[in-house]
Amino acid sequence: MFNGKTIFIAGHARLPQGMAAKSVFETLTITAEVDVKYGVVLEASCTLATEHGREFIGRLLKGISLNDSVDDAIESIQSYYRGKAANALIAALKDLDLHFQQIKAGEKTKLPS
Repeated sequence: MFNGKTIFIAGHARLPQGMAAKSVFETLTITAEVDVKYGVVLEASCTLATEHGREFIGRLLKGISLNDSVDDAIESIQSYYRGKAANALIAALKDLDLHFQQIKAGEKTKLPS
């Protein structure tokens, strides 16, 4: 049962030419289930072409807090992911973080009911 303590968000970025996933998708998407209060990524996935790549990125992002900064996650991608999609992954992660920050800012401006 859904408890309302998590949100599902996505970030998107263009894929570079020559990628296997480019034949299926025009953009790379990172999706994440995030704990609303602490900003912690509980699960993450992406639209890389291989299951191994998707699982690797999921493990890399799991546990990061979007309440802090995505800088550590970006450094992890730069250090440990050596594929053509590195820049697209970073851009999609930044887009995902932007959406999360907008959601958090919107919650702060809501009046209590």
